[in-house]
Amino acid sequence: MIVTTKELFAHAYGKYAIGAYNINNLEQTMGLFKGNVDSKAPFIVQLSKGARSYTHKLMLEAMMNTADKIFPEAVFAIHLDHGDEATCMDCINSGVYSSVMIDASHEPFEKNVEITKRVVDAAHAKGLVVEAELGLLKGIEEDVVAADHVYTKPDEAFRFVKATGCDSLACAIGTSHGAFKFKGSQKLRFDILEEIQKLLPGFPLVMHGSSSVPQDEVARINAAGGNLKGASGVDASQFLGAAKLGVTKINIDTDGRLVWCRVHREFFRDHPEKFDLRDPGKVFMPEYAKFIAAKNVLLGSAGQVDAARAYIQASKKK
Repeated sequence: MIVTTKELFAHAYGKYAIGAYNINNLEQTMGLFKGNVDSKAPFIVQLSKGARSYTHKLMLEAMMNTADKIFPEAVFAIHLDHGDEATCMDCINSGVYSSVMIDASHEPFEKNVEITKRVVDAAHAKGLVVEAELGLLKGIEEDVVAADHVYTKPDEAFRFVKATGCDSLACAIGTSHGAFKFKGSQKLRFDILEEIQKLLPGFPLVMHGSSSVPQDEVARINAAGGNLKGASGVDASQFLGAAKLGVTKINIDTDGRLVWCRVHREFFRDHPEKFDLRDPGKVFMPEYAKFIAAKNVLLGSAGQVDAARAYIQASKKK
C-alpha cells in the first residue's frame, strides 16, 4: 500500500518517527520490505539521485512497484531523497513517487524559497507532497557538500514553511551525513526543534544524517579487513525524544551500508573459495531485515502498521 509521507506523518506526529531508509539494489529492497513487514512498521523507501543513476532509474522504480505486489501488507511511501529541481520534476511526472525532497539548502534563503515553491506547486498539482530543507548538515550528500553545520533558525523555518507551502521540513540540528558524524560527544540541538515546534505546532520535521554507526558493526568490518577509524553516529535512544518534538521522519542510510559491508567482508574472508554473488546476498537480505526491524523498535514505529493503515483509510473516506 503506497501512501504519501504526509499521511504517515499525520498518524505518527508526537508519538513515534517513521524510518526513511535509502536503498540502491535488489537485495536491499527485499531486506528492507521483509524487515518492516516482520516488525509491522510503516516506512519510507528513499531513492536518491545517486541510487537512480547507479543502474537506471526505471529499474529501481520498477523494483518499488514489484515490492508492493510481493508485500501487499506493507504500508510505505516512495520518496526522492535530496533532489534538485530537475530531478524532483522528473519524479513528480513519473507516476511512481508519492513524495519528493527538494534540497536547495545550499542556496540563499530567498532562492531556496523560490525553488522550493516551484516544486511544491508542481507536486501538489499531482497529489504528491514535498519535503524541503533549511540549514546545512556537515558532510557530503549527493552533490551538496558542507564543511560545517549551518543550524536551522526557528524564525526562518516559520517564514520558509509559510512562503513555500512545503509539507515537511528537514532541520539542521547537529547531525551529519556519512559514517564520521562526531568528534567527541555529540551535540544535537533539540532546543532548535523545541522552538520550531512552538512556531509551527503540528508541522512534521525531519532529521537527516541519523545513522547510529553501531560500533559492533564497525569492529566486525575492521576485523574482516576494513579500515574504518573514528566512525561514530547518532545515539538511537534519542529518536523518541525527537519524535515528541515533532520529528516524524528519521533518515538512515549509512547503517545499512555498514551491514552490507560487514556481511560481504566476513563472507569472503570465511569462504575465499566462493565467487557466486548470490551466496553473500542470501546472507545479507535476512541480516538487513533484522537490522531494519531492530531500528524500527528504537523509532517507535514497530507495531504501528495496522493502526497507520486504518487511520489513513479512514482519513480518505472523510
